[in-house]
Amino acid sequence: MKTYRPTSPARRHQSTVSYRNVLSKYNPEKSLTGGFKRSYGRNNQGRITMRHRGGGHKRSYRDVDFMYNKKDIPAKIMSIEYDPNRNSFISLANYADGEKRYVIVPKSVKVGDSFIVSEKAPLTVGNRLPLKIIPVGTFVYNIEIKPGNGAKLARSAGVFGQVVANDLGFTNIKMPSTEIRKISENAWASIGEVSNSEYKLQNFGKAGRSRWKGIRPRVRGTAMNPVDHPHGGGEGRQGRGLRRAKTMWGKPSGKGQKTRTPKKYSNMWVVSRRKVGKSKDLK
Repeated sequence: MKTYRPTSPARRHQSTVSYRNVLSKYNPEKSLTGGFKRSYGRNNQGRITMRHRGGGHKRSYRDVDFMYNKKDIPAKIMSIEYDPNRNSFISLANYADGEKRYVIVPKSVKVGDSFIVSEKAPLTVGNRLPLKIIPVGTFVYNIEIKPGNGAKLARSAGVFGQVVANDLGFTNIKMPSTEIRKISENAWASIGEVSNSEYKLQNFGKAGRSRWKGIRPRVRGTAMNPVDHPHGGGEGRQGRGLRRAKTMWGKPSGKGQKTRTPKKYSNMWVVSRRKVGKSKDLK
């Protein structure tokens, strides 16, 4: 982590990831980069569907490969780069047939290393295999939910899943949230942990850095009026006056309360619910 001298109140506690020691290239590959329109939390009618989003610095989109459909062709890591659209680092992979693709880079991988997507691949960091071949206890990332549907799970900075068991055509994976879920043993996953594990240790230092990232201010419910929020109202500073915390729309929220839809379609795949309020570090 990089810290700063307290030249201002914002700098006093600010900390950032030391990119200079990690990144090898600062300009993205032009053929894999393009413009795109961010949603800013609005739907196709322009109405706000996700609060506290908007503004932010202009970004260019990096076309990251989550399908990994080039099998049995080795690829070499040419660079490790920053991606403004995700918190993990990405790397430019140069396949043996000459094609270049961006992929999420795992922890401990350096420029010059190689990986392969194959059922016969060795169990080394970065290689991608079907879950039925990966031994119990192995850390994995970029996990598919359905075979051939592309990586969907464990893609954020510093996270990983863990293979817990193989049984009756399914593999039990312990997710970063501590939930244990059944996934088809024919789905694919990559060996290792996602890079940039220090991301969660950052201190933005000032509100402006949040605005650069497209994060708008949040107002506490207790600071509102009763007409605006269930926690609002009262003379002076008041408690919420309710047994359970609620959202603006009266739904339960926070403090270990269960908010999952009782009849959610994926309940049949969940072996063990996530543990609320406890450490989620699988190490």
